[in-house]
Amino acid sequence: MSVAFRTIRELGADLRAGRLSPVALAEACLHRLDTIGGKLNAVVTLTRERALEQARRAEAELKAGRDRGPLHGIPYGAKDLLATSGGIPTTWGAAPFRDRCFTYDATVIRHLEEAGAVLVAKLAMVEFAGGMGYRQPNASFTGPGISPWSPDAWSGGSSSGSGSAVGAGLVPFAIGSETWGSILSPAAYCGVTGLRPTYGRVSRHGAMALCWTLDKLGPLALTADDCGLVLDAIAGADPADATAAVRHYRYEDREPGRPFRFAVVRGTLEAAQPAVRETVGRALDTLRTLGSVEEIALPDLPYEAMTRVILWAEGASAVESLTESGAIAQLTAPEDRVTPYARDAILAKDYVRALRLRGVVAREIDRVLSRFDAIVGPSRAAVGPRLGEEFRSPIRGGAADVLGAIGNAAGLPSVGVPCGFTPEGLPIGLQFMGRAWDENIVLAAARAWQARTDFHRRRPPLA
Repeated sequence: MSVAFRTIRELGADLRAGRLSPVALAEACLHRLDTIGGKLNAVVTLTRERALEQARRAEAELKAGRDRGPLHGIPYGAKDLLATSGGIPTTWGAAPFRDRCFTYDATVIRHLEEAGAVLVAKLAMVEFAGGMGYRQPNASFTGPGISPWSPDAWSGGSSSGSGSAVGAGLVPFAIGSETWGSILSPAAYCGVTGLRPTYGRVSRHGAMALCWTLDKLGPLALTADDCGLVLDAIAGADPADATAAVRHYRYEDREPGRPFRFAVVRGTLEAAQPAVRETVGRALDTLRTLGSVEEIALPDLPYEAMTRVILWAEGASAVESLTESGAIAQLTAPEDRVTPYARDAILAKDYVRALRLRGVVAREIDRVLSRFDAIVGPSRAAVGPRLGEEFRSPIRGGAADVLGAIGNAAGLPSVGVPCGFTPEGLPIGLQFMGRAWDENIVLAAARAWQARTDFHRRRPPLA
C-alpha cells in the first residue's frame, strides 16, 4: 500500500482499521526522506531511533484501544529551529551549529508527541530563518531547498525543507515557522497548503527567536483540513512562553452555512508576475461561486517599510552575540556575513515609530475585515525563483508583499493553498487571510476552495 500523498484522515482510518501499521508507515516515510529528501536538500537529520520508538508505542496503544486523536501514529517533520532532546541536533540551518544539541523538546514537539505523532526528521531551513538578510536560495549549510516541481526551482524560505518534504510526499505534514512569508512561501512554491496561525496561538518555547513580535509556528500539509487537525494539537497557552495566548482553540470542520464574503485589496494582483496575476484572477472566478468577492482599497500607509524595520531591528538584537563574536563569518550565504552589521545601525526612534504605526495598521485592518470572512490574494507575487538567481533586491527588499506585511505585522491568520500552475509547471498559491483568532473561518474557506478544485491533488514530477 502506497502511503505517499495521503491525508492525515486517510492514513488515520487505515491505522485504526489495522490495514496499516504505524511502524510500517514510519519506515516508509524514513525511506522516502532518506532517498528523495536528499535530492531536494530537504533533510538535516533523520530521527530514526526516536521515530521507531514512537511508532511502536502508537501501534501498541491503538491495538489496546487507546486513541490519542487524529495524529496518533502519523509521521511528521519539524523545521530545524525547534529544539529536540535525545541527542538530535538542532542546527537553525547554520554551519556553526551543525552539531549543537539541546536537552529538552520545544513545546510544539512535546504537544505533538502527546497527540501520538511520530517525529521522523528535522527538516532543512534557511540559516537563522533568513534573519541575516539572504537574497538567494543557497543560504543553508545543507544546500538550497529544491522544489519537487522542478530540479532548478527554489522551494522557498525559510521553511524550505518543510515545504519540499510535504510537497514530495515524504511526510503527511511538517511544522514550519513564519516571521514574514516563511510558511506561505514554501507552501506556494511546493504546491501544498500552509497555515500561519494568529500571533500567540501557538507557543514558541524551544524555537529559535528571529523577531519576538512577529514569529509564529504553524503546519504545512496536503490540505486545509490537515492543517486544522495539526493546529488543534499544537495550539494553546504555555507557562514557558508569555506570548502564548490563554485562549482556547478547537478545530471545527463545519461549513458556515452561508455564502462566504471575500475581499481583494486593490493593486495586489497588478503587483504580481503575469502568470500569478492571471492564475489568481481565475481563482477569483471560482471563489464567486462560493460567495461574494469585493475589491477594496486600504489607506496609503508604509506597510512593508514598517514591518521591515520591526523585523530588521528585532532580528539584529536576536543575533547580536553571533554578530559580535564574528561567528557569522562561517555562514553559507555571503550576504549573511555582512548584512547584520548594517542592521545594527537602525535607530531606536525608527523602531518605536514602526511599532506605533503597527497599532494603527492592526486597528484599520481589523475594521476592514469585520465585514469579510477573508482577504484573498496571491500567497506570493512571484513563482519559485531559479536556484542561481537572486530573488530580492538589496535596495527594494524584494517583490511587493503588502498582504504579507500587514498579516504578519498585525499577527493575522492566513491559509495558503495551491491554485494553479505556470506554463512551465511551477505551482502558484492563493491565500485566505482573516481576523485575529479566526483560524476556523479561513480554514473553512480554504476547505471550500479545495472541495471545488483539484490543485492540491496534483503530484510533482520529483515525487
